[in-house]
Amino acid sequence: MKILIMGAGKMGSFFIDLLSFDHEVAAFEQDARRLRFTYNCQRFTTTDEIKAFKPELVINAVTVKYTLSAFKEVLPFLPEDCILSDIASVKTGLKEFYEQSGHPYVSTHPMFGPTFANLNQLSEENAIIINEGDYMGRIFFKDLYQKLGLNIYEYSFKEHDETVAYSLSIPFVSTFCFAAVMKHQDAPGTTFKRHMNIAKGVLNEDDYLLQEILFNPYTSGQVSLIRDELKELIDIIDHKDAKRMQGYLRKIRNNVAKDIEINR
Repeated sequence: MKILIMGAGKMGSFFIDLLSFDHEVAAFEQDARRLRFTYNCQRFTTTDEIKAFKPELVINAVTVKYTLSAFKEVLPFLPEDCILSDIASVKTGLKEFYEQSGHPYVSTHPMFGPTFANLNQLSEENAIIINEGDYMGRIFFKDLYQKLGLNIYEYSFKEHDETVAYSLSIPFVSTFCFAAVMKHQDAPGTTFKRHMNIAKGVLNEDDYLLQEILFNPYTSGQVSLIRDELKELIDIIDHKDAKRMQGYLRKIRNNVAKDIEINR
């Protein structure tokens, strides 16, 4: 298959490496410097090259801020039957765009990134495939993700956004709170160092990505849960209520135990 990958950043390069030995792959990146370390693929910097290539599948891996504008830029140069696809963690506006594009489409979300994941060992990582759009496009990505050993889940666009609001916004906001109140430690403990490494990784993400995840319409409700839990915990601490503290610890340990059991 002829596959055009838009964007040669971390995830774009990952997909180039992943697909280039089994397919005819071209990378489109307007910043030619980013193409220096790509190999076994054609390198495009103009839309005329895309038109001549005639891709059968486009994988949009640009920064989430430019996902829609990048699609709109290349759309006039694609064959009518070319399948459009994205791997964006934020799907805002994509369903409407796809339905008006006139092209078959598939949308997925690899729930991992180069910041924390070991890209050579992904058996404990997850991927979401949106169950709307082109059937053959979904089959392509399902086969691809199965070969990587990913755990695959199929959601609608709405269900995806609800899942992201929970699985990303809660740890992101918790990390923000830690980073906002932390002070330099000359002799940090193990837990502090682990939290610091997580904070560094999260804050290394693109600002727009962090913003859009938090601006997800389902995020506010999730963050409100953190506020409610903090209010309860502060009250327990202020009153030095050992009995309530034991009950609170039992509650959160049960939550963690249930999650471990579900994911076995």
